[in-house]
Order: sequence, then structure tokens, then C-alpha cells
Amino acid sequence: MSDDHWLPPTVLLAVDLVILTLRESRLHVLLIERGVDPYQGALALPGGFLNHEKEDLLTAAHRELAEEAGLGPDQLHLEQLSIYGAPDRDPRGRVISAAYLAIAPRLPEPIAGTDASQACWISVAQALSGTRLAFDHEQILTDGVDRAREKLERSSLATAFCGPTFTISELQGVYEAVWGVTLDARNFYRKVQSVDGFIVPAGPTRKTDGGRPARLFRPGPCTTLHPPMTRPHGQAGKETA
Repeated sequence: MSDDHWLPPTVLLAVDLVILTLRESRLHVLLIERGVDPYQGALALPGGFLNHEKEDLLTAAHRELAEEAGLGPDQLHLEQLSIYGAPDRDPRGRVISAAYLAIAPRLPEPIAGTDASQACWISVAQALSGTRLAFDHEQILTDGVDRAREKLERSSLATAFCGPTFTISELQGVYEAVWGVTLDARNFYRKVQSVDGFIVPAGPTRKTDGGRPARLFRPGPCTTLHPPMTRPHGQAGKETA
């Protein structure tokens, strides 16, 4: 075919957000109930089309975070997850989406955006076990959770789920919630302390539920963990190392 008769295909660009947080010691994801077709009434990840041809992907992701979760760029961890471009992923036409993984601690109740009738936090376990998500959002969510689980092993990502200061017990709770395992407290303490610069002391103590004071820590300068916090592969989620 001559280039003189070739027309570029019409492609729409969008962003989708996997926003993760811990609520009641369980890993949750922000989902919206779509208020418009396609998939009206179905649950979906928050996101949307780029506003105009000069808006880049990261700017669009930050805009959607502000609209859907009231979050600014300095309040969370944000990284690009992957690009999704299957020809039939959206019945409206060819839509290519850049998915982003966002993580922040203690996120508030969400406010639905312009194309959503409501927004809510749902446990990841529930979202991936029978909940029908619109488009290819089940795959995107699965990929986002897998990314978070993998990065907890070799990076300091776990601290993004915590507040500015935290106890080692709270940090352990992050690993347990994201990995879906039960960890031995003494082994976890030993492993965390063996990684130089992972966490650093943050001054005063905090009383725990049992009334005992616990030391407070904050994220250290280390972003890559050596040795890694290896995810256990034992029986029924029990730590084996």
C-alpha cells in the first residue's frame, strides 16, 4: 500500500491507577462504580483519558489521583506499572492505557470522580476473588499487586505503606498484609535490623495496644535492600526462614 493512501489509526490514550493502602491490617485497593457506559454499574480501577494532546501520562496520573483520592504528588509513592493495549480491551475503540501503581498510608474515604457513581475501598482478596471488574482491570490489578509483593523483597517500598514514623511491628504488618503470610516477630526484627539504612530511629517511643512502649523508626536512606527481605514460601503462609 502506498504511503500516500495510509491514514494513522485513531488511538485514544488513557491512564489507570492501582491505588493500594492498608485498612484494618488488610491490603485494600480503590475501586469506582462506573456511572456511564461501557460497563455502567461495574467496578473498575480509577482512571481516565488524557485531557488534551499536550497532557503527558504522568500529569494525567497525578490529575486522576487528585480527583479520585484527593492526593498530591508528595503524599504517595507512584510508579508506572505497564502499558496495556490489547485491540479489544475497550469496546469504544482502540484505547491504550498506561497503568500506574500508587501506594500511600492511611488513605481517607474516597470521593467519586466525574464518570463514577461512587468510589470505595475493597480488600484486594475480595477484588480478585469473584468481583467482576470492567475492561482488563482484573489483570492490571493482579499485575500491580504482584509488583508490590516483589518490590517488598528488594526495595524499601514497605515504608510507603507507613506513616512518617512507625514501629517495627507496624512495618511487619505491612509485609504480612501484602504478602498474605504470618511472620515470626523475632526473625522479622533480626532481618530488618540486618539491612543497613533500611530504617533509622526516630526519637521517642509509642505505647502499643498492650501498653508497652515501642521504638519509633522512619525510612532510612537505603532504597535497595541488601540482603533482601525474602518472601517466605512455607506451609500455610508460615515463615520458614
